[in-house]
Amino acid sequence: MTPAALRKWLSTEESRSVGVTHEGHSESVGHESGRHILRLLETGLSHPSEEDLAHMRKVVGYVHRHGARRPEGEIEHTRWRYSLMNWGHDPLKDRGGS
Repeated sequence: MTPAALRKWLSTEESRSVGVTHEGHSESVGHESGRHILRLLETGLSHPSEEDLAHMRKVVGYVHRHGARRPEGEIEHTRWRYSLMNWGHDPLKDRGGS
């Protein structure tokens, strides 16, 4: 997702409605990850920190694992897609979708 698309997505109610929220936190892990990804995209990656590199590896792993569990049928309005979008990946874009 582009930075603009991710920023817009993270501001939606759908984005906040999915994912695991740990006790004591007000934001899901995926939504927080999306904000981290957005910071990386907006600031550039010419000198990523070790934390940034670790987060990028975590994102790639999540998208790979979660993407492999694609549900049957239409995915446009599914929690599965919404979760992936929080992590900066819109599976409809891979297929030439919306």
